[in-house]
Amino acid sequence: MAKSDFWFHHDFRVRYSEVDAQAIVFFGNYMTYMDSAHTEYMRALGFDYQDHVLTRHSDFHIVKADVDYHAPARFDDQLEVYVRTERIGRSSMTVRFEIYLKGDDRLITSARSVLVHADQRTMTSTPWPDQFITQITAREVTPVARR
Repeated sequence: MAKSDFWFHHDFRVRYSEVDAQAIVFFGNYMTYMDSAHTEYMRALGFDYQDHVLTRHSDFHIVKADVDYHAPARFDDQLEVYVRTERIGRSSMTVRFEIYLKGDDRLITSARSVLVHADQRTMTSTPWPDQFITQITAREVTPVARR
């Protein structure tokens, strides 16, 4: 995808504690960058995550994550983590992530995660609230697949 296919990104600077013995970002830390960026994406949408969990007793569960590593990031690199919702169904959604060096079009990492909206009391899937779907579909640059 192109950066222009995303309306949202969040910036990070690689900290020394995030690199491994090869002096590159340890692979698991990319998931932390993406999870944090997704939280900021939701905040930018106007979605109140804490209120959602407390009042609806439901939460998002990541049930699948596919990550491709294209190039290394190193200590002190500035990264841009792009986030977009690709698909939203009755109770699941697919989120796309792309990580770039700041100010560069070189793709460092790309990923997709599948999240399921689940009732925390029964641990079963539950439909996304209509307002949540509207918030996402109104903001995305590229249309969100609905299935």
